[in-house]
Amino acid sequence: MDITASSPETAAAPTAGEAPVRFDTKLAVLLREDLQTWQRLNVTAFLVSGVGSAFPEVIGEPYEDADGTRYLPMSRQPVLVFEGGKEDLAAAHRRALDRGLAVSVFTGDLFATGNDRDNRAAVRAVGRADLDLVGIAVYGPRNAVDRALKGCRMHP
Repeated sequence: MDITASSPETAAAPTAGEAPVRFDTKLAVLLREDLQTWQRLNVTAFLVSGVGSAFPEVIGEPYEDADGTRYLPMSRQPVLVFEGGKEDLAAAHRRALDRGLAVSVFTGDLFATGNDRDNRAAVRAVGRADLDLVGIAVYGPRNAVDRALKGCRMHP
């Protein structure tokens, strides 16, 4: 999959008088509405890490404070977080895959595992239509991501 993102030059932080930066792509997370707070945070972190590793252009430059202390880079564009019911996740998952978007998944089974090997085995053991989705991340062209998440609401 070849997804074209804004160049790093167009994604730089605007200075006074410059127009806001618009990205050609969108990175969105959809969480099941019945998750506990710690689960929402954990699932979001896992899902976004998948996008950043598969699409290095999502990651910006390292940070540095005024004292010269360096920090790790982060996503160069906002991560929008949505929520919905189980049916919303299933529909958004199906629409995202139908549109050829990059998708990462987190299933309810992963709360009971403790490592990457067991996480992958838990997902592999279940067919796509039967996944107990508690969260998905979707990355791709802005309009296609919007269509995949149609009907889902922004996380409060």
